This record gives sequence, structure tokens and C-alpha cells, in this order.
Amino acid sequence: MARRTHACPIVAGRARVDRSTVFDISRRADTVEGRRHLLTASLVWGSGTKARSVARHARIFTSSSVSDIDAHLAAALGVLRQEGAVRAYFAFNNDDRIKFLGPTFFAKVLYFAGHDQPVGPWRPLILDSVVARALRAADAEVKWPGGGWTTPRYSRYLSLAHAHAGEAGVLPDQIEAALFSHGRHLS
Repeated sequence: MARRTHACPIVAGRARVDRSTVFDISRRADTVEGRRHLLTASLVWGSGTKARSVARHARIFTSSSVSDIDAHLAAALGVLRQEGAVRAYFAFNNDDRIKFLGPTFFAKVLYFAGHDQPVGPWRPLILDSVVARALRAADAEVKWPGGGWTTPRYSRYLSLAHAHAGEAGVLPDQIEAALFSHGRHLS
């Protein structure tokens, strides 16, 4: 059986993992290998070429057995398909936690895995320290730490982003992108 490779766009002579590449990979995340590819692509996309980030993310694969990682990915993504983004975030943050895979990156996995077929009231969105910085400036009701977000905070974020998207007539992803852009300017 021939293996399908994932074509990455070439930028400055190098392959680049962009959003569309990860979305393409996520559409085949219904197998063990597909989920592994999704996790890896989400990490690569979110880390870029920073050597420190790459080394830090390698700990995910060296600190747990492959079977444990596979089981937790399958379980959390199963929760995403059955119960939606907030419950899947809870799963990744608790019972299906993968050592060294924190909220910043499992939110990326959820974003790509749940984008095309969201379950429940909200499509998963990325929550990272840059988005949290913008939320600190915009949401006076909740203290937004730089990391380690709880499930209720993630739920609050999804609620806010989807409400603003509905009011503005845009996709929730566009609200996340605007928050990210604003958060970068605040640093």
C-alpha cells in the first residue's frame, strides 16, 4: 500500500507547515497514524523553527510510551467528536493528559481536529499566551494568566469569541486571529 505524503508549501526553498497543511492532515486523523500526524503537525505548526520549542516538544514523545500517547489522543479526540470542544479540553487537561502537552498545544490539536465538523455550541479555537494577553486587556471579568488555563476559562474564551463572531458576522477563527494579532502588539 502506498503511503500518502502531505505536501507542504515551499517558502524560501524550505518546506513550511501552514494552516492548510495541518487542516489537510486533520482530515485523516481517524486512524492511529493519522492522529500521530495531527499531533506532530500541530506541534510543528505552532512551534515554527525555534530550536528551543522543538527540543521541549520532543519530551512529549520521550516521556510517555507510544501506546499511552495513542490512547490519550484517541480518547480526547473521541470526546471532541461526541461531546464538543469544552469536554475535549477537559479530557486533555485531566484524564487524557499527555505529559508535556499543555493547553497551548492541545488546544491547537483540538482546533484542527474539530474545525470541519464542530460538535456542540462552539467550534474549538486556539488559546495560547498571546491570545490570553489580548483577553487580559479585553475581558475585565476574568483574570487571564499566561498559561495553564482551566476548562472554565477555555469555555469562557469560546463563549466570548463565538459571541463576538456572531455580532460581527465573521468566523470565530477570525476573532481568535484578531486576538492573536492584538496580543502580539501588547508584548
